[in-house]
Amino acid sequence: MQKKTETKNYFIYSLKKIKIVITEENNAITGVLWSADLPGGFVKAETPLIKKAAAQIEEYLNGKRKKFSLPLAMHGTEFQMDVWRALQTIPYGETRSYKEIAELVNRPKAVRAVGMANHHNPISIIVPCHRVIGHNGSLTGYGGGLPLKRRLLELEQAMLYPD
Repeated sequence: MQKKTETKNYFIYSLKKIKIVITEENNAITGVLWSADLPGGFVKAETPLIKKAAAQIEEYLNGKRKKFSLPLAMHGTEFQMDVWRALQTIPYGETRSYKEIAELVNRPKAVRAVGMANHHNPISIIVPCHRVIGHNGSLTGYGGGLPLKRRLLELEQAMLYPD
């Protein structure tokens, strides 16, 4: 029996002055990252799927896309996977608190653990961890920095409620 060859690719983009690294493994997007600190085995290659992901992210940043249609493959603990699935249920232009996400994954006291799962979200923007805020409405940590988190939330509000 022949072993299936795994492919791990990445490509770096600057979209709307935001530098991102998109990774793909075996025909699924595995990362939208803020730095190129990748584990070993990745090859720099702009595959059709990575190009499609970049195009969809650019459409989102231009206010022309609210949902993504890409195959995703996330790897994490069962709890992280639950949180990341919950993040994907937050509608465009809306926010949820860490507490609300903890309740959504049936772990109401795991607010800090939700924060850590958010921190380790490998597919930023597409899995919208930027839509999670503090219980008092404050903006809290984001891998791309708080100014970018604010920018993404403002972009979504502007598209929902144009002047």
